[in-house]
Amino acid sequence: MTGGGSFLYHFGDGLVSVGFVVHLNYENPHTSPYDEFQRFKTHPAIRGTFEGGKRLAYGARAINEGGLQSVPKLAFPGGALIGCAAGFVNLPRIKGSHNAMKTGMLGAEAAFAAIEAGRHRDELASYPEAFRKSWVYEDLYKVRNVKPALSWGLWAGTIHGGIHMWLNDLGLGALVPWTLRHDKPDSASLQPAAEMPKIEYPKYDGVLTFDKLSSVFVSNTRHEENQPVHLRLRDPSIPVTINLARYDGPEQRYCPAGVYEFVDVEDGSGKRLQINAANCVHCKTCDIKDPLQNIQWATPEGGGGPMYPGM
Repeated sequence: MTGGGSFLYHFGDGLVSVGFVVHLNYENPHTSPYDEFQRFKTHPAIRGTFEGGKRLAYGARAINEGGLQSVPKLAFPGGALIGCAAGFVNLPRIKGSHNAMKTGMLGAEAAFAAIEAGRHRDELASYPEAFRKSWVYEDLYKVRNVKPALSWGLWAGTIHGGIHMWLNDLGLGALVPWTLRHDKPDSASLQPAAEMPKIEYPKYDGVLTFDKLSSVFVSNTRHEENQPVHLRLRDPSIPVTINLARYDGPEQRYCPAGVYEFVDVEDGSGKRLQINAANCVHCKTCDIKDPLQNIQWATPEGGGGPMYPGM
């Protein structure tokens, strides 16, 4: 079991945007977030929205939703992290645009002050300070314990988070002075495949549910074919000797674009990991979920990647 969520946004004339979120701290390596999304669309309360419709676009993205405890160092010489790149998403309220815009303003004000003072190439120390004094920090502080508590389980975490948010909204935040910590990174949460139940996902019907490759096609993903592969393995032996042997090759399931594929070695001696880098939709899930952090995600050459229409 893992946490997550979903949304249906109606926009334009007869258009619907559907999204499905799976928290990446799931334990079962047989879990496929992409297939959970496909199965979600067949739910009786959801399927009627899409019956008779046409799939127009597809995309995927990892959301930085660890909250206040996961916000990294915000400024460095010559640059700064703002918005969702820094993890300013308010998870329980499913909101982030307000914090993204405000931190963008704070960063711009810090940069303007530095330029006005004749500074350059140094660290915008005033930006993190402005963040800590802003309502963005207060917004995240009020919900800081919601995501960590979900590691206790769905019901315990939800009840704790609800009480925590309720007291803060009533101005009684002093009654919950503690700050929980994330116990481990998402990459360390997988359990051995042999110890977890297998998951049988329904076959794609091509009407409501679709395979990965046809979905990648409508994401308009483009990479120059002769560029260096931007997905690199620190140790090429790990995918087979550890990931496949212990976790049944989770990269072939946690990737929502069919980038990672275990294929037979030509001489029949076993399996090897094939990386279809041209399929990558730049979601960064592999960089987060790989058990031994063996996958190194680099920026592709030439500005390639998904070009989402209408998203």
